[in-house]
Amino acid sequence: MTAARAIVTGIGVVAPTGIGTEAYWSAVLRGERAIRPVTRFDASGYWARLAGEVPGFAAEEHLERRLLPQTDHMTRMALAASDWALREAGIDRDAISDDEIAVVTAATGGGYEFGQRELEKLWQQGPEFVSAYQSFAWFYAVNTGQISIRHGTRGPGAVIANEQAGGLDAIGTARRHLARGARVAVTGAVDSSMCPWAWVAHQASGGLSGSTDPDRAYLPFDVEARGYVPGEGGAILVLESAAPAAERTDATRHVEVAGYATTFDPRDPDRPPGLRRATESALADAGAEPDDIDVVFADAAGVPELDRVEADTIRGVFGPRGVPVTAPKTMTGRLFAGGGALDVATAVLTIRSGVIPPTVNVRAQAPGYDLDLVCDSPRRAPVRAALVLGRGRGGFNAAVVVRAAR
Repeated sequence: MTAARAIVTGIGVVAPTGIGTEAYWSAVLRGERAIRPVTRFDASGYWARLAGEVPGFAAEEHLERRLLPQTDHMTRMALAASDWALREAGIDRDAISDDEIAVVTAATGGGYEFGQRELEKLWQQGPEFVSAYQSFAWFYAVNTGQISIRHGTRGPGAVIANEQAGGLDAIGTARRHLARGARVAVTGAVDSSMCPWAWVAHQASGGLSGSTDPDRAYLPFDVEARGYVPGEGGAILVLESAAPAAERTDATRHVEVAGYATTFDPRDPDRPPGLRRATESALADAGAEPDDIDVVFADAAGVPELDRVEADTIRGVFGPRGVPVTAPKTMTGRLFAGGGALDVATAVLTIRSGVIPPTVNVRAQAPGYDLDLVCDSPRRAPVRAALVLGRGRGGFNAAVVVRAAR
């Protein structure tokens, strides 16, 4: 199936560095750091104590009070971000039927917070308490379902659960729904898992940084890389088929989602990882050559062996120092499913402004990486196209190409 041209016409951002798209972008260009000691719960008994939390998000200021008991922190942020994205897109609901609007989001661990709350009720009320969390699908489907209900959509719906790659896969799936006939897609991801139950899982999964210094805890591609710092937040985007978007003179036609691909790492350790195949396939899907890409938004795992795989991929496709590379997530931490979606939103803003955001805190790139890493301060450059990479635990790889709308 030939993919439809998908135009980004609306963005909603909730991030540790800013609530709302413009607040977030201003903070990114200032290089503002948001990795700090955990405040959402007492983390003093854990060996990992840093996170990128979203400060100052008051759900009651953005949502009806009746929704608060029914939702967790992640879902509240996602609902607010979807409101803002649709408002910017300016969709005329009278001109589009409910079944022409798709909703595709991604989630990784947001259900932890809701689950912990429900388990506490179970502990307090006894076995007669029946929890909605007993449905394992609940926390994966909650964002898509709540967004659909809130905005009265009846079109295709899906939830992607590919960890850090999930936000990119949600956008790629939404683009596919446009090719199948949907006119509008609400997509992306907002994730959060800031609770004791989730923290145990994070620590047990491996890859987490144990540093207590916020400026030295998460250092992708650095000689002192020692793991990542978790974060929360993400971005919701509105995609429209190109023809209807062009008919709307009031539509903000930010960029086109021009290419997308996903791969799996092979189980055979003698075979190469799948990230390079995803990168090259996304470029081919966009009809683009490596020279057409003006910046790469790196997955930036912060784990030396994973950083080397990504550096080898970028160097192999673009050549040594062949393209600017950035990892703004060094300011926020890794946002799991929300991270890829936020990187796509950041790539959109980069194309709009002609400014590549920086990677912070990285002082000395590990030998042999040969990346043109944009460090410490923004770099002004004409940007027509960007490549966004994401990898999820378990061997998921995803790549998205976005370029200025024609």
